[in-house]
Amino acid sequence: MGHCCGERRGLGVAPSRVVRFRRAVRAVIQRVKWAKVEVGAETVGAIQHGSCVLVGVENGDSSNDAEWLAAKVVGARIFEDDQGKMNRSLLDVGGELLAISQFTLCGDLRSGKRPSFSAAAEPSIAEALFEQFCRACVAAGIHVERGRFRTHMEVSLQNSGPVTLLLDSKKTF
Repeated sequence: MGHCCGERRGLGVAPSRVVRFRRAVRAVIQRVKWAKVEVGAETVGAIQHGSCVLVGVENGDSSNDAEWLAAKVVGARIFEDDQGKMNRSLLDVGGELLAISQFTLCGDLRSGKRPSFSAAAEPSIAEALFEQFCRACVAAGIHVERGRFRTHMEVSLQNSGPVTLLLDSKKTF
């Protein structure tokens, strides 16, 4: 007996509907008027006009992913030009960057109600790749402030626009 509508035996869905989840360094980029991160009563990082970026490192991510993400963040044309179009990058506007490592971006809620963080990279690997991302942004000419790795942080910001974008190095969304 043939398979209806191109279904694969046993899957019950057409091949084009099969979803494969690939691991990727993920980021949330927010265009901000200001942003700061505090640990307890101490401000450990603060910026004015620029971007606040939350970074999640997953198992299998590499230095190539960190470098790709840095190039995207630094070059993303999310700031307005004189005509009001998003046509200028962080470099173009002389903006600053607040980078926050956030393993919860690697969380998975597809099954059940409690998130699984099994996709998150081991802390030593995640920290190294996060720092590589930050160094690459600095090397490109951006002033970078950081949160504190593996610490409970309070992040405050004023989103400008609002402009908020999602990125991942494997381009799954």
